[in-house]
Amino acid sequence: MTEMYERGLKVRREVLGADYVDKQIASADDFNRPMQNLVTEYCWGAIWNRPGLDRRTRSMLNLAMLSALNRHHEFKAHVKGAIKNGVTKQEITEVLLQVAIYCGVPAGVEHFRLAREAFKEAGVA
Repeated sequence: MTEMYERGLKVRREVLGADYVDKQIASADDFNRPMQNLVTEYCWGAIWNRPGLDRRTRSMLNLAMLSALNRHHEFKAHVKGAIKNGVTKQEITEVLLQVAIYCGVPAGVEHFRLAREAFKEAGVA
């Protein structure tokens, strides 16, 4: 693997958790392994390692974008990652209220529900 992949794997594990990431990579097959490699190298290696934004900010942006795009599975993983990156529940509330206004109330309602599930799964009170 490339140096960028290794850097990406490190950040991906730190943000989303090693168990989650290792399960995604281990379950990859010939069909979807190229996608796992692309995500690890470019999303996590090239973008998440850039100096222009800190991880908290990147996490909040991801929550807003994933909500707007209705990417439920990815959203829950990123809620847990956002908490690890120091984003508070109150800040997530604010992000989701912003989503509700700009993307529609149904998107806001659904992602508040998903965030609560993610908090429970992560043991966040």
